[in-house]
Amino acid sequence: MIVMKKLFIAAVAALSVFACSKAEDAYEYGGVKEPDGHAADYASHGEAYEPGGDSGQGGGQSGILTAAEWNDLSNWDFWGRLMADDTYGPMAAKWGFNTSMRFAVKVSDASGAPVVNAPLDLYRDGKLVWSTYTNNVGEASLWDQVLVPSSQATTGASYSLRIASVEQAAAPVMTGWVCPDGATVNEYVVSRVAAPEAKADIAFIVDATGSMGDEIDFLKEDLLDILNHVAQSQSGLSLRTAAVFYRDRGDDYVTIHSDFTGNVSSTISFVGKQYAAGGGDLPEAVHSALECSLQNLSWNTKARSRIAFLVLDAPAHQDETGVIESLQRSIRTFASMGIRMIPVLASTGDKTTEFMCRDFAILTNGTYVFLTDDSGVGGSHLTPSVGQYQVEKLNELLERLIEEYIR
Repeated sequence: MIVMKKLFIAAVAALSVFACSKAEDAYEYGGVKEPDGHAADYASHGEAYEPGGDSGQGGGQSGILTAAEWNDLSNWDFWGRLMADDTYGPMAAKWGFNTSMRFAVKVSDASGAPVVNAPLDLYRDGKLVWSTYTNNVGEASLWDQVLVPSSQATTGASYSLRIASVEQAAAPVMTGWVCPDGATVNEYVVSRVAAPEAKADIAFIVDATGSMGDEIDFLKEDLLDILNHVAQSQSGLSLRTAAVFYRDRGDDYVTIHSDFTGNVSSTISFVGKQYAAGGGDLPEAVHSALECSLQNLSWNTKARSRIAFLVLDAPAHQDETGVIESLQRSIRTFASMGIRMIPVLASTGDKTTEFMCRDFAILTNGTYVFLTDDSGVGGSHLTPSVGQYQVEKLNELLERLIEEYIR
């Protein structure tokens, strides 16, 4: 199965041309030393990989994998230029998401403090079109005509915004893909919005098919390390964790999960028992994983923060009836529940997977993370279509993002 995926990836490698060269942007590597010792020992495992240890825990070592972050919401003109590109625009549009009509919002109270977890509703000509919640710094983006191809999207509508069900006097201003000065932020001052609970929900949604074998033990060890560190550092916040692992139809399972619990050791035990197997073609049951995450995990919409890390190396099925529609429903629901998705693209994922992940992150007010070759673990990782970025150790990067999203 790994061979099949590698053959497919070779076939699409020509699409990996770095779009940013047109914009005279460049990569920046650095900030991470080569791991001491162990990386080369695992780099040649490939198809012969077996999950490590009889204990059920990972056979890898935390702090080995390297990764970087790219936030399209903070680099909106860059994203717009990608969407205008004849190669990348159609690739992103294959998932049926239109991100060309963005409404960036920032909400504060009379003292200037950010209003956290405030429910937001965007109306177009009196009809509700998008809902979400502000994040821990009072910000969020909402969207119109997400399911309408950008070439068919219409303008000239009357928009209004409701914050905690109260309609605001000032109509929000839309930002399109062409915005050399960045997205327009609509600022609102409100009062009497219920304060969120001092709680946070963090879920890990992980592809457990065979092609993840080169890295899954390292990913597991990083997840275990992250869970332990976050639990210790957030003493003033009630933290719940959950996990979903998924494969594909015909495998031993499609999804398995461990619901939210305040006992981090319970999630750690569940994660430690998982291993990579199954699959058989490039696409996997991503849509089933998202459905499971919404239907079987008990998200707390009153919590200060809700984060979902999606760790994968393959796209969802595009040619199966109902899959795209399922993804569209799920992403809209993630957004409406204020669950910020942070996809982590691992292994040898292709460009189609990259743009699926970035669509997910954009529409849920999350960010995009991708593994790099610096660790020497696994096969060659996809060259991302992004601007300058800083390489970090994956566990430290994810810990940093958790701190940023829930502090």
